[in-house]
Amino acid sequence: MAEKKQNAVVETIKTVVYALLIAGIFRSLFFQPFWIPSGSMKDTLLIGDFLFVNKMSYGYSYASCPTVRIPAIGLNIDAKAICGFLDRDNTRILAGEPARGDVVVFRHPVAGTDYIKRLVGLPGETVQVTGGVLQINGKPVALADGGTFEEIMAPQGPQGLRPRCANGAVGQGGLCIKTRQIETLPDGTTHSILNIGVQATDDTPVYTVPAGHYFFMGDNRDNSTDSRVPQAAGGVGYVPFENLIGRADRIMFSSAGRSMLAFWTWRGDRFFKAVE
Repeated sequence: MAEKKQNAVVETIKTVVYALLIAGIFRSLFFQPFWIPSGSMKDTLLIGDFLFVNKMSYGYSYASCPTVRIPAIGLNIDAKAICGFLDRDNTRILAGEPARGDVVVFRHPVAGTDYIKRLVGLPGETVQVTGGVLQINGKPVALADGGTFEEIMAPQGPQGLRPRCANGAVGQGGLCIKTRQIETLPDGTTHSILNIGVQATDDTPVYTVPAGHYFFMGDNRDNSTDSRVPQAAGGVGYVPFENLIGRADRIMFSSAGRSMLAFWTWRGDRFFKAVE
């Protein structure tokens, strides 16, 4: 009887180990789950959106391996510790070129954390923001009025973040408004961007994107840490090709609350919505 129980325990452990291995391989090679933790990509992506990142889009590098961080138990395994042998010369295996306008999850070149932003600048191009208008290769992108984006002033997501508003200080439960524009990139792709007010990142120097690197910006332009700020100043700067993890194609699930179990906060209109 004791031997049967021991065998059952061993089989259970084997099953768990195999399941974890399969899940790890699946996550490393095909799709990585990603929760939107901040409002830097509103209104394309909202806090609490859940999506799978397509890792097959751009091929594979060391950044394709998962980084496992569980602070509660002191677990911190970096992707480089698992796949450091792939970290060389800014290259990828089975590489595919990203396209301007892609919404991309990438590994921060210094901090090592995962970011999600929109790709706006390709290698060799110049990028500048003047008066809040994106300029690519010296030409301003086309902008059209997109009305306003409205949300209720309340804590959002597990971190309880509160939105910033263009209409000034808004109390709990009040209407928070941002101006919205439709931006058209040089290749013809369009998406909405939000603006809150005038700030330093509305006017930048001219940046020349190095070979093998990319320039990213958040759609919520006045609430995004991105390539407009160099890494030395705490920003993202230019992102190497090998740091790209994958492309965000579709929102699978969305919850406005602190927990996905709070079904009354689910945003059903965002389930299976394409990321544009």
